[in-house]
Amino acid sequence: MDLSVVIPVRNEAPNVAPLVAEIRAALDEHFDYEIIYVDDGSSDETAAELARLRRDFPRLRAIRHRRSCGQSMAILSGVKAARAPWIATLDGDGQNDPADIPSLWIKTRRHAAPPLLVIGERRRRRDNWIKRWASSIANAVRRALLHDGTPDTGCGLKLFPRELFLELPAFDHMHRFLPALVQRAGGKVISVPVNHRPRQHGRSHYGVIDRALVGIVDLFGVLWLLRRAKNPELVGDDP
Repeated sequence: MDLSVVIPVRNEAPNVAPLVAEIRAALDEHFDYEIIYVDDGSSDETAAELARLRRDFPRLRAIRHRRSCGQSMAILSGVKAARAPWIATLDGDGQNDPADIPSLWIKTRRHAAPPLLVIGERRRRRDNWIKRWASSIANAVRRALLHDGTPDTGCGLKLFPRELFLELPAFDHMHRFLPALVQRAGGKVISVPVNHRPRQHGRSHYGVIDRALVGIVDLFGVLWLLRRAKNPELVGDDP
């Protein structure tokens, strides 16, 4: 198996079937893959919709949290359950375009080492002006403090080795800081322009103000981690 597509969701029942169909259209002829949905304590029909789709599509797997633990922990649960050595993540609201996954995959084939994170860059975001404004401020502050060189860490479309992710420090909201954490581990980050679409069904379950306040606390925690990182360079193995 080449690839596990991990999708964290909470109350996204109307978006499940359209997104699965798009993933199949993008990947069926190119990859040996699986789709892992992680239902983060949904209270709508998300679980029932996943069960319905799984009957006719065995590559689809579903994991369910008893209660909501947040997007980062949902991604972690999906990565732990994954069977493939490479992970692609997508937001479950349909705003990421699965057709962009092959272009990210091509980047991984050109870089054997060091460990690589390929992340989407949404140059034409289809969000309201408040979310775009808040994101631009957060990205500017993050880049200034963490020096991760990544223009858009909030894009849900990412591609990385499973083993690399599982070696990173795990904490709530870690997905927002993956570029800095990967660089801390000695890895490389590449940004690739990707498509971004308007949400077709439902509404966002993340508040702009809440994310900003939590993000400030997390930012200083990650800064603390970066300042204490050490990556020894081995020059030999003398038995």
